[in-house]
Amino acid sequence: MSGVMRIFGDARSGNCLKTLWVAQRVGRPHAWIDVDIMKGETRTEAFLRMNPAGQVPCVVFEDGRVLAQSNAIMLHLAEGTDLIPADPFDRAKMLEWLFWEQYSHEPCIAVRRFRKAYLGQSEAEIDPDLMTRGRRALGVMEGCLLARDYFVGEALSLADIALIAYTRMAHEGGFDLSEFPQVTHWIGRVEDDLNLPAYREAA
Repeated sequence: MSGVMRIFGDARSGNCLKTLWVAQRVGRPHAWIDVDIMKGETRTEAFLRMNPAGQVPCVVFEDGRVLAQSNAIMLHLAEGTDLIPADPFDRAKMLEWLFWEQYSHEPCIAVRRFRKAYLGQSEAEIDPDLMTRGRRALGVMEGCLLARDYFVGEALSLADIALIAYTRMAHEGGFDLSEFPQVTHWIGRVEDDLNLPAYREAA
């Protein structure tokens, strides 16, 4: 297996899945190594030697070099492809969405999903601000999608892949996606682009 890129990730994690989807989209040969974060598998001595931060996703390339952080991995894998806009301003807009996703979207939508769906916390135990901030993030997306089919340009980019990862799972955190029809249509469009099954039907 040392001759192929290895993606270490937990299949329940949107951050991990988006790196896998980019590898699949660009046709990069890879092996998926499942890591169960709930069982502490990112805290083993062997894993920490590979990634001292103790986080997934983490990629080990064919030459042994290691790269972590989902958006950094996506950018590296998509270099030179149409997932990164050629126009410098559009490319910067794509990066703007990637930064926003990690700062204003994932910390509320993904965290609320994790606490509700995987830690089994009740509504009373979950910080209500997570719902407020998550709905605000979905509202920002809804507003952008009123005038366009994708977040940057006229076609799928890394911005869409970054944002769909946890958005399509948002209902597991208690968010009602029917309140955001443009986001819902966009989810279906991007799932089709990536050849993904409809998550709401599969969940």
